[in-house]
Amino acid sequence: MYQEKVKVLWNNPAGNEYYRIGLTCHKGYSGAKPGQFIMLHFPGRMAPFLPRPFSIHRIITTQGRTEGIELLYKVVGEGTKLLSGHRKGDVVNTLGPLGNGFIFSNHYKRIFIVAGGIGVAPMLFLAVYLQTKGTDPSECTVFLGGRSKDDLLCSDDFLRMGMKIHLTTDDGSAGDRCFVTHPLETTIENYRPDIIYACGPLEMLKCVAGISEKHTVPCQVSIETIMACGMGACLGCAVERKEASGNYMHACIDGPVFDASALHL
Repeated sequence: MYQEKVKVLWNNPAGNEYYRIGLTCHKGYSGAKPGQFIMLHFPGRMAPFLPRPFSIHRIITTQGRTEGIELLYKVVGEGTKLLSGHRKGDVVNTLGPLGNGFIFSNHYKRIFIVAGGIGVAPMLFLAVYLQTKGTDPSECTVFLGGRSKDDLLCSDDFLRMGMKIHLTTDDGSAGDRCFVTHPLETTIENYRPDIIYACGPLEMLKCVAGISEKHTVPCQVSIETIMACGMGACLGCAVERKEASGNYMHACIDGPVFDASALHL
């Protein structure tokens, strides 16, 4: 991992309350895996006091050289509001890449990707990674869910890759009016995948894990949680193991990606 002061390359709106920010980074980020994250902090500022975790959304390359990383984020609090005001050339502190990412096997041919809201952030990186591993994009199905059409992000990116997409919204403003787990389960019944990758709100992940267990499909989930350090020191991102009550792992060092069968969601 690398602790650096990095420069903002861009910070562009990506929809209502959403932004994509590009940051310079160490060339070692070329080895980053989908699902890993960085901790970001603002130099010389007392507020917000603690750094914030952000999934790596994309690796920025030029002629095969790693030049930076891109983050996708939503303005939800003081830290992200402050981040949204940054401009090209501004400096932030980063630590990363951190955590464990999604695990891929060459045995995985038919792949389902499930994302709820800002949970799509690591999934574009995953989709690009799958292509580098020779995965047939026509065998990949993406299930995107959000409260409204404003919360459905990256659909065009997945379509350009040749992946199939199911869109759902809570209010019916785009796609089907239902939870994203509904088309997931109905599709599995007729088109069983080799693996499910998921990231989103905890309740969504609980449902996805239940579906995967019911249909005996392997499932990896990326846990969204608040972190203060990203390195296992603060113990603030505990997640409970399924097998032993009171026995915990930590999202920052054991995750944030876990086998769904190992967690008590």
